[in-house]
Amino acid sequence: MSLATRPQDADAVSGEKPVRQRRLPARLPARVRNVALPFGSLLLFLVLWQALAASGAWSETLVPPPAKVWDAFVVVSTTNDGVRGYNGTYLVEHLGISLRRIALGAGAGITAGVVFGLLMGTVGWLRSLFEPWITFLRTLPPLAYFSLLIIWLGINEEPKITLLAVAAFPPVAVSTTTAVAAVPKSLVEAARALGASRWDVVRDVVVPSALPETLTGVRLAVGVAYSSLVAAELVNGLPGIGGMVKDAANYNNTPVVLVGIIAIGVSGLVIDGLLLRLERAVVPWRGRA
Repeated sequence: MSLATRPQDADAVSGEKPVRQRRLPARLPARVRNVALPFGSLLLFLVLWQALAASGAWSETLVPPPAKVWDAFVVVSTTNDGVRGYNGTYLVEHLGISLRRIALGAGAGITAGVVFGLLMGTVGWLRSLFEPWITFLRTLPPLAYFSLLIIWLGINEEPKITLLAVAAFPPVAVSTTTAVAAVPKSLVEAARALGASRWDVVRDVVVPSALPETLTGVRLAVGVAYSSLVAAELVNGLPGIGGMVKDAANYNNTPVVLVGIIAIGVSGLVIDGLLLRLERAVVPWRGRA
């Protein structure tokens, strides 16, 4: 027997249990990193922005400093000299009206895209019939057909909502069609062998299998609708955040233009985060073996 006694042997002899060191949760550093990195990148962006504005390489009309953009944000969000916000409407009201247009337009486009995707994914001849047209529509920039929508529908809300619906439709239709077509045939055949009807197969097998990719298509559709917002509000867009940006650009009011762009981007991030949470709640199995 060796003269040296191992620590665990000594604990066994004395009858005392070894004391284990407590470890911090492994997720804590990841959570701190996930919060610190976005804020750090934002701070770095503001520093570089201020340095570029202070360098004098461009005039303040082209690159206003962050302080001027903040002042513009305060002006369009409050009442100054009896004038409410921008063009008689507060920033939050401009944003709310645009979000309503996106909800109506993108909602209609997403609904139609899911329905068409399910039909094209399950019925082969429908896919052959409609897929080229959807691809054609997907490659068109919004401004290419917005003028035509104005001729057909006038200058009120109808062309704006229709433009957003047309822009949101293709991503959902394509992603849903691809997801439905990729459902394993073994699952479909097993359901039919157990006596499931065609509707039962679609409801209990096809839809759950295609749901993850469909929700990804929904997120893409909302992003496309946001990118088409300014185009949708080019004509008679006030009140509206895109109309505010367009009107401010006509007068070289760059701080207000930047305020509108930031408002669109931040609200888009919030909505995308909510959709991502919805996706995790509805399809919690995604990404798990």
